[in-house]
Amino acid sequence: MQRIFKNFTFNPKDDILSGLTVALALVPEAVAFAFVAGIDPLVGLYGAFMMGIVTALFGGRPGMISGATGAMAVVMVHMIQKGNEVGDALATPIDNLGLQWLFITLLFVGAIQITAGIFKLGKFVRLIPHPVMMGFVNGLAIVIFLSQLGLFPKTGTKDISIWSQTGEWFSTIFSNGALWMMLAFVGLTMAIMYFLPKITKKVPAALTAIVVVAAIVIFGKLDMSTVGSFIRDGGGTGLEGGLPTFQFQIFGLLDTLEGHWGLIVSTAFILAAVGLIESLMTLNLIDEMTETRGSGNRECVAQGSANILNGLFGGMGGCAMIGQSIINVNSGGRGRLSGAVAAVALLCFILFAAPLIEQIPIAALVGVMFMVVIGTFAWSSFRILHKIPLADAFVLIAVSAITVWKDLAVAVIAGVIMSALVFAWKNATMIRARKRIKEDGTKVYEIWGPLFFGSIQNFNSKFDVKNDPDIVEIDFIESRVNDHSGIEALRSIANKYLDAGKQVKLTHLSPECKALLLKANPKFEQVIATAVDDPRYHVVTDLLDTEV
Repeated sequence: MQRIFKNFTFNPKDDILSGLTVALALVPEAVAFAFVAGIDPLVGLYGAFMMGIVTALFGGRPGMISGATGAMAVVMVHMIQKGNEVGDALATPIDNLGLQWLFITLLFVGAIQITAGIFKLGKFVRLIPHPVMMGFVNGLAIVIFLSQLGLFPKTGTKDISIWSQTGEWFSTIFSNGALWMMLAFVGLTMAIMYFLPKITKKVPAALTAIVVVAAIVIFGKLDMSTVGSFIRDGGGTGLEGGLPTFQFQIFGLLDTLEGHWGLIVSTAFILAAVGLIESLMTLNLIDEMTETRGSGNRECVAQGSANILNGLFGGMGGCAMIGQSIINVNSGGRGRLSGAVAAVALLCFILFAAPLIEQIPIAALVGVMFMVVIGTFAWSSFRILHKIPLADAFVLIAVSAITVWKDLAVAVIAGVIMSALVFAWKNATMIRARKRIKEDGTKVYEIWGPLFFGSIQNFNSKFDVKNDPDIVEIDFIESRVNDHSGIEALRSIANKYLDAGKQVKLTHLSPECKALLLKANPKFEQVIATAVDDPRYHVVTDLLDTEV
């Protein structure tokens, strides 16, 4: 038990206050993402509560916040719509069948994520290059900023994209009192969050800003957009609800999936991948902010367990939320208690405090998120762009753009692929062959650089089989055979010398490389030289049997 709740709290006051701040910021986020997915806002709030409590207590990163997220909501849309269409077309129509399919899908999502944790796949987040990480946080900051713009009052019915109406649009802007009032309170929120820490750090700046702005709006009886009006404008009925209930009905709806299992399973894999990538990237970022290290594998298991719980008790599922995690850490929430308080407070809002929370002005929450944007964006990237390699600068910008254009998971995967290709290309050109002739007439090729799939062509071009003397030695003391493609290239060049009736010696190969060559052709025992200074590394290969 002590191991499970390790790092439960470092400072109870800071954890509790920061948890309350996060809970307030979670409400419009969870509701908005539920609207994106086309489901009831309470499903989003239940999802945020269950994701938050499980990952806070058992996850791999104390202080990290999980809940319903936009990246996963976007993936759910098609499946939910398809489920609703199938439900409406049944002989006995089933309302909201798409939502029931979502709960079933989340069971698969959880199982996939738990499997990833068991097989320790979480460690692969450490392979993400720094330019990808910087592009990720920059793109995410832009996405958070853009998502807040939709919360501002509309400027009228005019199409602002039509240049001929620019003057009329500006006139509408300047006469829109609601917009200017909201901008003023967003600015006040940001000012409080900026200046309060310079005076005292005993209270969280974000929570103080929300309370102050809410008090001014409520007691001043100002007509502003609030959490309650936001929910009602989106088609919801309000925050108030009961405890999540077990979804017995989903097990009786499995027959409706006949012919649609492919959609369910494919959606589950995409949701699991998106959730893990976003969660592990957030974990990595919070690690850097707090100068501590979390457990990616433990986080995978916790995320999977939370998504299974969501499927069983009617939540929309989710993953780590980078914006709320940054709010929590910056507000002093470093222990598991902060995430637990945020989740429990969110449930209490639903059960007991819905009318009060619905009065909080949206402007206060937008101001908090704008400060998150400023804190999230890697401003140093502008300063270093001209100082880093061109390829890294391209990757950084591309990942930022793809994050805004598509989503975080696609951007990170694309960034890793681009970085890997750049790395492979650079290493492909690094292989060299120094040539010399021994006193006995043996020609020696001293190979330098990695031999792998990308450098094979350059490697082969170094040899002159036709014009070389009868005895040739290929020395790998300063080279490394990295993969199966390298093994095949080495086998091929050796065979060319043997077919030409010449003697060839392969020196300073690792034991595994020797074993693979001998497995391909036992005759290689005659050409492989063994020495005490042979390297001891392993070759990355699938150990396939290959005929010579």
